[in-house]
Amino acid sequence: MNNLLRLAIIAGLISAGSLQLTRFPVGIEKPIPKPIKESDPRCWTEWFDRDNPSGTGDWELLSDLRTENPGKICKKPVDIEALTLGSGQTPAAAGDIVTMDKDTGFVCKNQDQKDKKCNDYRVRFSCHAPYCAKEEVCWTGWFDRDNPSGTGDWETLSSLHKQYPGKICKKPKYIEAVTVFGNIPAAATGQDFIIFNPTEGFVCKNVPGQQYCKDYKVRFGCCCD
Repeated sequence: MNNLLRLAIIAGLISAGSLQLTRFPVGIEKPIPKPIKESDPRCWTEWFDRDNPSGTGDWELLSDLRTENPGKICKKPVDIEALTLGSGQTPAAAGDIVTMDKDTGFVCKNQDQKDKKCNDYRVRFSCHAPYCAKEEVCWTGWFDRDNPSGTGDWETLSSLHKQYPGKICKKPKYIEAVTVFGNIPAAATGQDFIIFNPTEGFVCKNVPGQQYCKDYKVRFGCCCD
């Protein structure tokens, strides 16, 4: 029996059930296994919030988001995600009845809810990885041209272009807004904005008896030359 085992070792193969050991002659390297590639890798876009539920509901339609955020959403999203602003809850956790589809976007109608009011949501889309490859973005300085003492805080792109000629690219791809005092992100303040996108700028409108806007400053992300 021992002689048979020695012969098996010399032959370079030992089998024991599912175990198999192969020996390679001296001077011949073992073949390197091919790396396993992740199939269909994906990534997520940034978050978008173009509408507030103050009217008929919260409408985050893909067609509208493409218009307001040109080039920032891939042609064929593979998934969509929606979360409430501030608390970060899913529609199910928030108790809202919504329709959500990667091809059309997100809709929450006030009339479909028990209390007749939707939460305010933000959405993002999943795309194939090549689309979401990190690109170099150059940010402008911060701008604060208006105070909320009147009708609200109006930091529109057209007004900023006039007041700060040559300081902002013609077609920004990103926008960021924070409070002047404390640098709190606009989305974390819980306030509603009638405009908040890179093609138009930022507007928070005062609602007497309900909401007075905080003072905000904005900056824009442009393609680096």
